[in-house]
Amino acid sequence: MAGNRRRKLTKSEAMARVKGRDTRPELLLRRALWHRGLRYRINKRVANTRPDLVFASARLAVFVDGCVWHACPLHGTRPATNGDFWRKKLLRNVERDADNTRTLVEAGWQVLRLWEHEIIEDAGAAADRVAAHLGR
Repeated sequence: MAGNRRRKLTKSEAMARVKGRDTRPELLLRRALWHRGLRYRINKRVANTRPDLVFASARLAVFVDGCVWHACPLHGTRPATNGDFWRKKLLRNVERDADNTRTLVEAGWQVLRLWEHEIIEDAGAAADRVAAHLGR
């Protein structure tokens, strides 16, 4: 039975497994939008940014922000070790989010940012928010 035990991953190995796209919240939102008849482009480059979902004709860019990586005020946590690195890393992520939003707005786009926990709790309500921005 000892052969069934899994080796604990190093931090580096665990971080390498973190997905940058097609995450559970993204898939839940995309499925809910698709069922509402809303069609979108995935990871399409717009004004030097790459939103998670793009509704080009409506000029709407949707971002799905992970609670940990984008410093959610409700669920954002920092790893216990290497605190200074993580504080700087998360601060830079938040700054980059603000820069991307500003760039898109200046280019005439609407920007909608949804937290991971919002989508996981109720993907339908999150899809309704997107639909409202689209005027549907």
